[in-house]
Amino acid sequence: MTDGSRGRARPFRFAYDPAVVRFGSGGVAALEAELEAAGLERALVVCGSTVGTTPEVIDPVTAGLGDRLAGVFAETTPEKRLETAVRGLERVREERADALVAVGGGSSLDVAKLVSVLGASERSPAVVGTELAQMGTITVPAGPLVPLVAVPTTLAGADLSIAAGVTASPTSGLVETPTSGSLSDPKLMPAAVVYDPDLLATTPRSVLAASAMNGFDKGLETLYARTATPVTDATAARGLSLLADALPAIGEDSSAPSVFETALEGILLVQYGISRADASTLSVIHAFGHGLARTYEVQQGAAHAVAAPQVLRVLFEQVDGRRNLLAQALGVWDADLSDADTARAVVDAVAAVRDGLGLPTRLREVDGPTPEAFPAVAETIRDDPLLANAPPGFEPSLEAIESALEAAW
Repeated sequence: MTDGSRGRARPFRFAYDPAVVRFGSGGVAALEAELEAAGLERALVVCGSTVGTTPEVIDPVTAGLGDRLAGVFAETTPEKRLETAVRGLERVREERADALVAVGGGSSLDVAKLVSVLGASERSPAVVGTELAQMGTITVPAGPLVPLVAVPTTLAGADLSIAAGVTASPTSGLVETPTSGSLSDPKLMPAAVVYDPDLLATTPRSVLAASAMNGFDKGLETLYARTATPVTDATAARGLSLLADALPAIGEDSSAPSVFETALEGILLVQYGISRADASTLSVIHAFGHGLARTYEVQQGAAHAVAAPQVLRVLFEQVDGRRNLLAQALGVWDADLSDADTARAVVDAVAAVRDGLGLPTRLREVDGPTPEAFPAVAETIRDDPLLANAPPGFEPSLEAIESALEAAW
């Protein structure tokens, strides 16, 4: 890979085993064929209550599964509860399902992954809850997991991922205090992902807009992360160029089919290769998002919306951040611009996408931390493991992180 748009390529390793990808309007009609190709007979649909009761979404999915539909488990929530996964596993066993089809956003996909992990484990839910509380993770069993097919209806870009988030509440009886964590294993990669723009068009625009900022930022980070490769450079840059055109149209409430097709193609591309067994390209913006949302009622998309421009400003103050490549991807490259002006052009382009989506621009507009809490939030951000993926030379001090939070306020 190279730093910026010029320079000698450095050695890299790209070990990636992605899902089968099916893209196109009406794609869910081929769900039965995908299961048949994988040798799977009975699929339990995993989704939230809204998706499960919205005919425009759930009916094409169940029709596409045909005789391979085992049932619908419509109980997932944004909290990604361990106890929800426990109930999901009960349904898997009741329905004798040998596959899962996750429909919706990242929360449904993560819960489906948890169901798959629990189904392959011989440990009781209580033992798993104890491990989550003590270690912040759940061990993925060595054996095979229940295969998973993902059908995303948002633009968060959580589909081609080997990771999952999880929380647990004391009311479940599985933990004594509120607990959160994550797990990661190559076996958590879906067997297939079906990208159907027709389903995306049914999602409320406010949900799409917030999720889109999260997905868009994955493309930004993939270009400047120290774990970038020429493969991810190519996919992320192309994806960002598509998103920069399509996302403002979504914010304008366009219903043109081409808008959803372009946006979904862009999200597919920006996440391709970012979640690998030996590397991730999630970095500084996601670390800020975690810090803002982990202990506050801030939706991740809103957190990313207010943080991204400020994070990029801090980043460009310390390192190049491959600003030329970012500028090219976002359509603001000009060979006559200075490095400082290129950085400003990138920041302005990112802010324009956010504003086009109609998302919050200031931290004070969301249910997040107030200035007196910034020192504690800054420590959380500094300690986030994703900062290890920041560009070489970027080591923000607590003061710099607080400054970015203050600028976002």
